[in-house]
Amino acid sequence: MSRPPQASGERPPRTRMTGTQRREQLIEIARALFAERGYEATSIEEISARASVSKPVVYEHFGGKEGLYAVVVDREMSTLLNMITASLSQNRSRVRVERVALALLTYVEERTDGFRILVRDSSVTAADGTYSSLLNDAVGQVGHILASDFSKRGFDPELAPLYAQALVGMVSMTAQWWLDERTPPKEVVAAHVVNLCWNGLTNLEADPKLGGE
Repeated sequence: MSRPPQASGERPPRTRMTGTQRREQLIEIARALFAERGYEATSIEEISARASVSKPVVYEHFGGKEGLYAVVVDREMSTLLNMITASLSQNRSRVRVERVALALLTYVEERTDGFRILVRDSSVTAADGTYSSLLNDAVGQVGHILASDFSKRGFDPELAPLYAQALVGMVSMTAQWWLDERTPPKEVVAAHVVNLCWNGLTNLEADPKLGGE
């Protein structure tokens, strides 16, 4: 026997999700809202409405807005740190620096919402879960690379942290600019950033390429 036609204004039956599926749905919805509006302007009411669930469901999974936000930030931090760490597996120093710049720009390109969250207001969570703390980790890793390179070239390796801070800061600020510009392509941006970092203004290459060539 066929079901009677749905009454006007009646909501269609909601697709049932497992607990894991519901959690993932809430995280993705919250990530988009936090990126669009920021932490303060985003409410549990809107998150639950977009997910077509009641507010208690959100509280059941995350304990509240701060808990949900912390999960979103933690995921983005882990994703970006993994990309940066993987980029440091190359052998030659310049190529490693290139890969760091390209990894950050790739993250901006592929996870724009996540980057907006990290650079805007992730400080509402714990101090060790911020974009600045991640950059400090990157400074430490890049500093180690530069110290080794400095020693081989007869430079003072104790100055490596200073140069690492300048390099990572330059890449980070360029990535924030590129977030809205999106031109030129990320490979070109990375090549020019490293051109300036590696060669300095006096010895800039007219048409730098990735690969350290």
